[in-house]
Amino acid sequence: MSCLKQTRNGVTVRVRLTPKAKREGTEGIYADPDGEEALKVAVGAPPADGRANKALIALLSKLWKIPKSSFKIIAGTTDRNKVLAIEGNGADLFERLCAEVEKCRK
Repeated sequence: MSCLKQTRNGVTVRVRLTPKAKREGTEGIYADPDGEEALKVAVGAPPADGRANKALIALLSKLWKIPKSSFKIIAGTTDRNKVLAIEGNGADLFERLCAEVEKCRK
């Protein structure tokens, strides 16, 4: 199962976040025991005061060239497993992000 899902108003992406990492970036795909996939992302910010969440959005915004204002955490604000909603043209955004996620699988 993919970590991306197309919605009417954009895309949702499941993320497994590692805060306080030495290197920032995407680190591949994480599969939980239930078979659900999540994009593994590492950020240097600590999890306190929502700083890791802000760093996550800033990093993905930069990597995927999507405005930060398009991102919203809809689940897992205090957990390392998160679901992000990204607003935009659902079909185009989904297709573009699928290509980005596929790069992480290799």
